[in-house]
Formats: sequence, structure tokens, C-alpha cells
Amino acid sequence: MSDTSPVQRRPSGELEASVLAALWAAEGPLSPAEVQSALGGQLARTTVTTILTRLHGKGAVSRSRAGRGFVYSPIQDSAGLTARRMRSELDKQTDRGTALARFVSQLTSEDEQLLRTLLDGAGDGAPEGPQAGPRPGPGTAP
Repeated sequence: MSDTSPVQRRPSGELEASVLAALWAAEGPLSPAEVQSALGGQLARTTVTTILTRLHGKGAVSRSRAGRGFVYSPIQDSAGLTARRMRSELDKQTDRGTALARFVSQLTSEDEQLLRTLLDGAGDGAPEGPQAGPRPGPGTAP
């Protein structure tokens, strides 16, 4: 057995989150080489291309032909992507009521109040004021 420690793996989804962040920050569609550059050039272009292909397969990015390759754009912003993931997980459940009840039971009082406000005004659009904006905290990365 070796005394050296194994190579540390990145947390699941970290590369996808980084690639999405680069696309969200861009003025328009990016090629894999442009994404690689935006990420500081530390990843191989083939790795970036693989991540973009996976994100396309998941429906998180769109791609269009540009010369012999593709350029990629995010389909939704961070909040939209999170909402889509939440819906996807809920769709996997056979007992939606229990899943929703457990989700709501784990909300902070502030998030519970925000959810009540959103549900009360569901036909009126998004709520106004500071609660409607992004909230930093754990799990905010896509």
C-alpha cells in the first residue's frame, strides 16, 4: 500500500457548474475553446467539449453549428435551471404529496414565507421587494 494520498476528485457537478457560469457570463454563444479560455485554460478542450455535450444532452444548453464545430448557449438562467431540476426530481416520485411535504418541512421560516407569498400571488407574477432576489447560501451553485 502506498503512503501517497489518492488524487482528490472534484465534487459532483462542479465542472458543469463552472461551464454554465462561463456561459451565463458570456455576451453570446461560446465555442468549447472559448469556454476553456473563460475557465482559465486549466481544463483540456476535450474535457470542456465532453461537459458541454453532457449539458446539451440534459437540456441545459443549446448548441448551433459554427463552422465545423458548435457554439453553446445556456437555455435558462441559474434560477430556471434549479427550478427545472427540482421539477425533474419531483416527477420521479410516485408519492408527490409526501415529497412536497418533506421539502416544505425543511424550509427555513423565511423561505416558507416566500413560498406562501409566491403561492398567494401565483397569477400575479413574481413578488416585489428584496425577498424576490437571489439569496446566497448553501446549494446556490447549479
